[in-house]
Amino acid sequence: MSQKVLLTSKEINIILHRLACQLLENHLDFSNTALIGIQPRGVYLAERLTKILKEDYKVKHIDLGFLDITFYRDDFGRSDKTLKANTTKMDFLVENRNIVFIDDVLYTGRSIRAALTAIQSFGRPIDIELLTLIDRRFSRHLPIQPNYRGRQVDAINEEKVKVMWEENDGKDIVYLVNK
Repeated sequence: MSQKVLLTSKEINIILHRLACQLLENHLDFSNTALIGIQPRGVYLAERLTKILKEDYKVKHIDLGFLDITFYRDDFGRSDKTLKANTTKMDFLVENRNIVFIDDVLYTGRSIRAALTAIQSFGRPIDIELLTLIDRRFSRHLPIQPNYRGRQVDAINEEKVKVMWEENDGKDIVYLVNK
């Protein structure tokens, strides 16, 4: 197994600031917008973006939630592997709000399809956008595209994108892993 560095910590930081600026351009004060990190790995990206928006761009209030999609996945129950649910944290209403789903890697689109189904349990948003750090554009099974993307990667199916976050993995780095 070999791995190639796609993004260093410095490059990730630059991309996060660019994504925060793009969100700010489209949502201004975030009064009718909520950011929702898709469990498990989208949470780290959502928390980072929220921190940047508040500290560097002085956005006063941002609703941040975490959405577990485990039981909404189309492959739920099709494997012998036991799935472990994550925590959903939504202490705000999504009804008539703009929602930005945040995930680290957009691969087949199935996780986002599950998130679209799961969010309906919390109400009907006005608009849903997608922000992703890595877009694996040649691997899509569903017609889902991000509104905001950090980096587009042309990885073939045998290759895997591995995103590591300081909060969970001890360092910020993105690898392209060849099995």
